[in-house]
Amino acid sequence: MTMHQPGIFQEGTKHHAFLEFTVQGAPRVLPGRALAIAGVEAGHQVVGFGPALCEALARVAAPSRDFGFDALDGMDGMHAPATQRDLFVWLHGDRRDELFARALAWRDVLAGVADLAHEDHGFLFRDSRDLTGFVDGSANPKAEARMAAALVGDGEHAGGSFVLAQRWVHDLAGFAGLAVEEQERVIGRTKPDSVELTGDAMPPDSHVSRTDLERDGRPVKIYRRSSPVGGVRDAGLYFLAFSADVARFRWLLDSMFGRTGDGLRDRLLGWSRPVTGSIFYAPPREALPAAFGD
Repeated sequence: MTMHQPGIFQEGTKHHAFLEFTVQGAPRVLPGRALAIAGVEAGHQVVGFGPALCEALARVAAPSRDFGFDALDGMDGMHAPATQRDLFVWLHGDRRDELFARALAWRDVLAGVADLAHEDHGFLFRDSRDLTGFVDGSANPKAEARMAAALVGDGEHAGGSFVLAQRWVHDLAGFAGLAVEEQERVIGRTKPDSVELTGDAMPPDSHVSRTDLERDGRPVKIYRRSSPVGGVRDAGLYFLAFSADVARFRWLLDSMFGRTGDGLRDRLLGWSRPVTGSIFYAPPREALPAAFGD
C-alpha cells in the first residue's frame, strides 16, 4: 500500500524549520539517504522536490511535469514573486534543538551539490494564532477530509502531494492601527473566537471570501500547515499548504490577487505581502529513499 509522508498531518507541534535548497546541475540521485529515512527526535520531517529536480532524479516522478511557481501581478500593484527552489525540507516538532541539529545535518550532507537558498524558523504563537492575532487555519479540513484535500488519491502517484511554500511579511503596526471590528472585516472572522462572519457582515473582499472558492460546483480545498516566522523587523508567516491538485494553488492566488475578473482582491494584501514563492512535490513515503544515495 502506498503511504504518504506522515509528517504532513502531524499537527500541534511547537517549532518548525523550513529549508529551501537550490541544487547544482541535474543529479540523478542526491546524497543523504540516511537522513531521508531516519526519524527526527520528538519531531517529523517532510521532503519535497521542485519540477527541475523531479525531472533530473532517476526515480522520482510527479503527476504533473510543469508545476513550478509562476510570479503573479495583481490589482493595485500587488505582486507575488517566484523564487522557485529545487529541494524542500520541512522539520517540525517539540524540541527546537533536535530540529536545528537535523537542519545542520541536511546542510552538511548536501554541501557540494546544493546551496541553502532560504531558511525560516517558525513557532507556535499563543493558541495557534497568526501574528495578526487571528486564529490560523480555522477552515482547514479535518480527519479524512484532510487527506482527500492534500493527497493524490489513486494511481502510481497515490499518497503524493503538491506543496506551496511562500514567505509572507506582515505590516503588523499598520494592521494593529485598525479597529478590531475593521480587522475582522479584513479577515472575515471574529478575532477572539474565530467565528466566520455571515450575511451582510461578510465583506466580499475579506480574506475568507477570497479564499472560500468553488470550482465546477465543488469546494476548492487545500490543507494548510503555515507557521508564524521571523523576528521583530520581518515578522510574518511561512505559508505552507498541501494539495492533491496543483491547479488549486493558482485558483486561490488568482482570487486573492484580483485576477478573476470580478474587480475584487483580498483586502489582507494591504497588510501582508509575499516575498518568496515555490511549489514542490512531496512523493509517497515509499518512493522517497530512491531519490537519495548513501
